[in-house]
Amino acid sequence: MTGFEHGQVGGIRIHVLPTRRFKTFAISLYAGTSLSEETVTSTALTPFVLRRGTVSYPETRAFRERLEQLYGAGFGFDVYKRGDHQIVHFRMDTINDSFVQSEEGLLESSFAFLGEALSSPVLEQGVFRSSYVKTERDTVRKKLEAIINDKIRYAAERCVEVMCSDEPYRLHPLGQRSDLDSITPESLYAAYTQWLKNAVFDLYVVGDTDLSQVEELVAEHFQINRTEPSQYESSVVTTRSREPQTVVEKLDVNQGKLNLGLRSTITYRDEDYAAALMYNGILGGYPHSKLFVNVREKASLAYYASSRYDGHKGIATIQSGIEIPNYEKAVEIIKQQLQDLASGQITEMEMTQTKAMIRNVVKEMQDSAFEMIAYDFNRVISGKERTAQELLEQVESISVDDVQRAASSFQLDTIYFLKGQKEE
Repeated sequence: MTGFEHGQVGGIRIHVLPTRRFKTFAISLYAGTSLSEETVTSTALTPFVLRRGTVSYPETRAFRERLEQLYGAGFGFDVYKRGDHQIVHFRMDTINDSFVQSEEGLLESSFAFLGEALSSPVLEQGVFRSSYVKTERDTVRKKLEAIINDKIRYAAERCVEVMCSDEPYRLHPLGQRSDLDSITPESLYAAYTQWLKNAVFDLYVVGDTDLSQVEELVAEHFQINRTEPSQYESSVVTTRSREPQTVVEKLDVNQGKLNLGLRSTITYRDEDYAAALMYNGILGGYPHSKLFVNVREKASLAYYASSRYDGHKGIATIQSGIEIPNYEKAVEIIKQQLQDLASGQITEMEMTQTKAMIRNVVKEMQDSAFEMIAYDFNRVISGKERTAQELLEQVESISVDDVQRAASSFQLDTIYFLKGQKEE
């Protein structure tokens, strides 16, 4: 299958995968900025307000009805972080015109809709409509409060905050609750115009179209006054030679949440990235992993135990839920799994199963237009070319020695434990 074709219009980079495999057009627009305390909350709030109405569809109901007229086109967004970047990701999926009797070109109509949602929001006295700003501030506040109520997510976030206390990576992509009340329609509109001017924009389309058609549609429907696209700067990889820090916090919980943070010098850009993926998979990425088998199944110390790896930042985190009195034992056995990986105690079965799991994930990606887009976006944000096929070949060739070498780059940095208030 051919890869993405790349172009640009003004300040927007364009990536198109012409294919007839899907009955829909998948459209993704990524807007990335550096994570920063000053802008993180206003940037997070912006898409919530943009989805409320545009110049042509100022009322939220009219905005939604327009999507229905486009044969139920899907429109949504996410706000997340990749390394030290905050990403606002808009998505649309629209049925291919050839499958319906449509008076209008659905791809063009979708571009008109997305372009207007991004660059021509409904205004009131030259700024965002105050009722929309007020409502959406509450929406974001509730989402941030929901994290505190979900103790598994809360512990995972706090571990990262503690570990990266002096880095932008500590910030949650939805911002800070303490900032919300001070955001006004005026201040948010001013922040939005700066965001439009400075963000890195990447627009993706997968479907039965080509680069020249998409470039024409962007030129016509996206009112962003920029001549050159911005670029991503590499995330800063921090290493520390110090004893791991331990932080214990108390909240009203019955089950302890034990989270560990590790730092590595290996990121998506590195040749050792496939080995780091294997390391994380063997450690805690899958149901056959060491954490799951040894901490949860054999020792019965954890209700859940897994690990995650952010390849754009070079950080791995371990999440586990334990009985509070089992803290010392659980830390000891988790450290033992890290030690076993670093000393190359890895079975052939662990290698084979992990390769099979990664292979399945990468192959399933090829069945989803949005997954293919997300994979290519890794290239954009990291500056590293690596096709899915190349990644598969690299994973297949990884040896126990390669995983052991990757393991030696992961250093335990932080132990975070959330326990009940009654415990002494």
